[in-house]
Amino acid sequence: MTSEEMAVLAAKALEERKGTDVKIYDVRGKSQLTDFFVVATGTAAPHLKALIAETQSVMKDNGIASHRTSGDPESGWIVVDYIDVVVHVFSPEARAYYALEELWKRWE
Repeated sequence: MTSEEMAVLAAKALEERKGTDVKIYDVRGKSQLTDFFVVATGTAAPHLKALIAETQSVMKDNGIASHRTSGDPESGWIVVDYIDVVVHVFSPEARAYYALEELWKRWE
């Protein structure tokens, strides 16, 4: 599976669990860390947990294991690293505060 297909798979999993404002950022050639960032917003800590659980389940079912997971639902930001794809799930407040998309837009 290509990194682009992995990113789309993760995004669909987030949308299935009602993640909002799901975006895929192609950073190939711009980042040495990964090929794609997938970003979504959840409504509250339990929703963030469910979004990550669904994403990890779908990815695992497709033979893709996560390398590392960081953060927790209470912090408002959870990151799951699949090496070629990094998934960020935020609370609305954390997504606005960290504004990662603004950083990535500078690379465009």
